[in-house]
Amino acid sequence: MSQSNPASVIQFLHIIQNLKRTKRTGWVDNGIQQPESIADHMHRMGVMAMIIDDPSLDRSKCVKMAIVHDLAEAVVGDITPHAGVSKEDKYQQERAAMHEFLSLLGNTSLAQEIVDLWQEYEDAKTPEALLVKDLDKFEMIVQALEYEKSDKKALQSFFDSTQGKFKHPVVKAWAEALYAERTSRQQ
Repeated sequence: MSQSNPASVIQFLHIIQNLKRTKRTGWVDNGIQQPESIADHMHRMGVMAMIIDDPSLDRSKCVKMAIVHDLAEAVVGDITPHAGVSKEDKYQQERAAMHEFLSLLGNTSLAQEIVDLWQEYEDAKTPEALLVKDLDKFEMIVQALEYEKSDKKALQSFFDSTQGKFKHPVVKAWAEALYAERTSRQQ
């Protein structure tokens, strides 16, 4: 198996450091005091994928997919649906960034795996990709509830945007438990 050039790996790591520094746009736009970074979001999704109890899924693949699904945002930023960028333009920008990573890492099989996992997530056709899509939305509303508590803000739009959209039964159950916690806090 071919290895990536060490200097290129370091360059790649410097680029993806942007994920640690870039705050998620939705939280910034809502005036959250200490908004999470893109990397924070991806990390918790990876942990969520580890604790899904579903033998029909390739959990290892889900964890990997969770930690690469927003990798392109290190280059293009956190483009939200409210940014005025079409879904197709966003996809093309992110696809170009992923292919830049592939080239930077020397088109190795390991670099190709990262791009393939990202593409599988984007295509949303496999059970693993559909689970990670659910985790993406679920992590967002977990974070929304945490910000409602810490910043004393109503973030209903985040909950509205995910209502009825979860497909995996475990994530549905988690969402119901989260909604119940939120409802009990509001009473």
